Amino acid sequence: MNRDQKSAVIDEIAADIEAAEAVYAVDYRGMTVAQAADVREQLRGNDSSLRVVKNSLTERAADKAGAEGLKELLQGPTALVFVRGDAAAAAKTINDFARATELAPFKGGLLNGEALDPEQIKSIARLPTRDVLYGQLVGMIASPITGLARGLNAILGGVAIALGQVHAKAEAGEITLGGGAGTPAPAAESEAPAAEAPADEAPAADEPETEAPAEPEAAAEPDAAAETTEEPAEGSDETTSDDTQENE
Repeated sequence: MNRDQKSAVIDEIAADIEAAEAVYAVDYRGMTVAQAADVREQLRGNDSSLRVVKNSLTERAADKAGAEGLKELLQGPTALVFVRGDAAAAAKTINDFARATELAPFKGGLLNGEALDPEQIKSIARLPTRDVLYGQLVGMIASPITGLARGLNAILGGVAIALGQVHAKAEAGEITLGGGAGTPAPAAESEAPAAEAPADEAPAADEPETEAPAEPEAAAEPDAAAETTEEPAEGSDETTSDDTQENE
């Protein structure tokens, strides 16, 4: 590999480091070509990749990308997993392979620029994947909506049953849909004129204005009574004068 080729490889690795959300370093000793191809295929589905490069070129790429934390991991055969998708899913892929084959142990890594040790990466591998978390979140959000929908369906079902019972009674002649029970309907009509009576008496509220002048006539009644009481007095005088004349 000439100088230009090495420079191109360094640029590629530096670009991979900068674009990755997480970088895992694993010891690839003992892995066969077929096993490495199988791991690459699983990682590809998560927008991740496995790459084996000389440590010297990776160190220069780490310097160029500003990832100093990777340089201390480049001891012995090292493969780098560049994660651009779900960090938990990529860690789970490597961890499951290591448990099944006892190969490719974690050496460490970076997550959003922060250094990770092997145990921390294993802890990430035990986390739910992003798709599972999304599903749980959607389930939490949809649960109240589902409960509300069930409650509304129950209410509507009860209303439909009640309406069906009313319709059945109406067909049987037990009730009339227009005025309730059959016999009370005429009573409601007979009570209608009583309810209208106050409307006929409404003008009485205005009568005091027209009858106000009639009050003096009521006040004049005592004079008429006085005249009535005085008439016997005059009669008595006449009687007395007649008696006097007779006596004379």
